[in-house]
Amino acid sequence: MVSSNIKGPMFLFLSLPGIVGNIFVFVNYMCVFFWDTKKKSLHLILIHLAFTNMILLFSKVTLKTIERFGLKNFPDDADCKTFVYLERVARGLSICTSSLLTVVQATTISPRASVRASFKPASTCCTLSFFLFLWILNSLLSMNLLYYMKNVSSLNSSQFGQSDRYCYFLPVGQTVRWMFLILMALRDFLFLGLMGWTSVYMVLILHKHHKHARYLQKPKVLYHIPPEIRAAHSVLLLMLCFLFFYWADCIISLCVNSSLDSTSFVLMIREFLAVGYAILSPFMLMHRDRHVAECFAHLRKLGKYLFCH
Repeated sequence: MVSSNIKGPMFLFLSLPGIVGNIFVFVNYMCVFFWDTKKKSLHLILIHLAFTNMILLFSKVTLKTIERFGLKNFPDDADCKTFVYLERVARGLSICTSSLLTVVQATTISPRASVRASFKPASTCCTLSFFLFLWILNSLLSMNLLYYMKNVSSLNSSQFGQSDRYCYFLPVGQTVRWMFLILMALRDFLFLGLMGWTSVYMVLILHKHHKHARYLQKPKVLYHIPPEIRAAHSVLLLMLCFLFFYWADCIISLCVNSSLDSTSFVLMIREFLAVGYAILSPFMLMHRDRHVAECFAHLRKLGKYLFCH
């Protein structure tokens, strides 16, 4: 079995770079959004995605730090409700925001005469209104946690023995349990289906663009890839990363729930899969996005200059 003395530091070691990376992406796109004369909905969505990733990782890291160091007076019932609730809401927002990202990017690279281009958000107010709707939706879908989530110290300690967990989900009636499960499954099905459909559409558009580029390209002529096409490649990579971690987490969760004797190693893998997308996505943006890559390169040069002097 994997000891909690190893699992805790390993989780922190992997999560902290993800938090720093998301903070960097968040600040960078905030600067691009406010300084760029042309406001882009895509930048606003990436800001929101980095923000939800920060909430998810911060909630996870806080609870894991508590479990690792065994703080006695923290968390209480209110703290457990807060951190687990934020984690659940942030996970739902990550799914919805990633789906919105693919929709906006697909409409961005659509032909101008296409009817699909009319679905592109016309203003930042439209995008912010949609964010408000997503926050309300995911907050309501996680309301049951505010009632059924408890601190282990407020329960019968003999029931849990020497477990290193601090927050527990109380037994729920079948009606309430299935109601929330069905609602969350419908949300995931809707937004994942939208994400898959728009991703396939982007692949078809990029394939046509690639064939057109090969036709136009001549010897001694360098064909420049439009920034919208580069951004579409980045979004598709992000979606592949998201879908991998989402479905891997679902499969592992089904295995854990169907097995009465789950090893600590399997549970550790499940925890890493739940936050893998939030950890890797900012570094994928740093590598693929020109704005983030240039800003990161300037900061690295500045760091070397300050270190040398």
